[in-house]
Amino acid sequence: MAAIFAARTAAALHRQPRVIAVDSAAKLGAKILIAGGGRCNVTHEVVTPDDFNASNRNQLAKVLRSFTVQQTVAFFAELGVALKREETGKLFPVTDRARTVLEALLQASHDSGVELVTGAKAERIEVDGEEFVVTTSRGSIRSRTVVIAAGGRSVPKTGSDGSSYLLAESLGHSITPLFPALVPLLLPPQHWLTELSGVSLEAEARVTNGRGKVMARRRGSMLLTHFGLSGPLILDISRHWIQAHQSGLPARLEVSLAKMTAEELEQMITGAAVSHPRQTVAGVASFFTSDRFGRNVITHETDMEPDQRLGQLTRAARDQLVRVLTSLMIPVTGDRGFDYAEVTAGGVPLQEVDSATMESRARPGLFLCGEIMDVDGRIGGFNFQWAWTSGRLAGIHAAQKLRIENCKL
Repeated sequence: MAAIFAARTAAALHRQPRVIAVDSAAKLGAKILIAGGGRCNVTHEVVTPDDFNASNRNQLAKVLRSFTVQQTVAFFAELGVALKREETGKLFPVTDRARTVLEALLQASHDSGVELVTGAKAERIEVDGEEFVVTTSRGSIRSRTVVIAAGGRSVPKTGSDGSSYLLAESLGHSITPLFPALVPLLLPPQHWLTELSGVSLEAEARVTNGRGKVMARRRGSMLLTHFGLSGPLILDISRHWIQAHQSGLPARLEVSLAKMTAEELEQMITGAAVSHPRQTVAGVASFFTSDRFGRNVITHETDMEPDQRLGQLTRAARDQLVRVLTSLMIPVTGDRGFDYAEVTAGGVPLQEVDSATMESRARPGLFLCGEIMDVDGRIGGFNFQWAWTSGRLAGIHAAQKLRIENCKL
């Protein structure tokens, strides 16, 4: 996006700079190809600052306003990529093929006159007078403006190995603590939940500080796996558990399986004990989950037998049943790391760039965008929207920054 809009802007200004996009990968677009299960969730129908975690919410909002979802849809339509909306609000290409998106962007780059240099890792960026010298594994490039759009640390096999942060630091920027986001969570080996691998549940997850204060709350689908927990709900809540844990807080993950409060559930169980005294506690749990999960949660998380009748419950037993269905404690031991994370949390603080241009406040002529910034969105196309928006803004203003013709960008 940065390269396409830099070239388009330069052409509109009747300048002919060389726009060179350098990438360490031999083949471009690996993250696009694996996104959305190979379909590429291009964006979401509604994108707001509340969908992101960022070091500065006001600056984030300003950047997002520069290229709306409607403009994003129109841009891809211009490239021949029609998007469709799914029930969740996610927008995918009508082809259901991520390669459709990648090929359109590559074609747009070519049509705009961008020179794509692949298999060339940017090893360092130095300042020489009014120019930057970008040293790559395939030689050096001198330029008046530079855009760092090299991603974070997530899925390093695609090329985003975190070296972009070193480049930014070398040019005067700070980096907030980095950690995986949108990543599966781990449970102790042989935990009973891992024995239900493949089971999917609708639930609410909460990260608490151990004293009852809720630091984050999400609702969605949770998938039980052989190693622990995954699914959209867990991916969304993961960064909050990790951040709290790394900050030294007694972070706890609680899951509510009942779509009601503890008080409402207690009233329901009390009423059912009178009207249906032969109903079992496993039957109550299965009402909110499944027969298999219901029996297991009673067996492993309470002192009751799954077939115990509601009419026989003591007050203490009823309280136990309410607790496991509304505040089930999940003993998370860690996460699957950057290899399995969809995005990196942390990075260059937004305060260190001009939100109107994405130009560095530390080094004029340097622009930063995408995952290198301290911005990460929830699951659903939001991180792609940030990439399209911030990349476009950086490219436009990197081109406008040029004051002479025929220089390299």
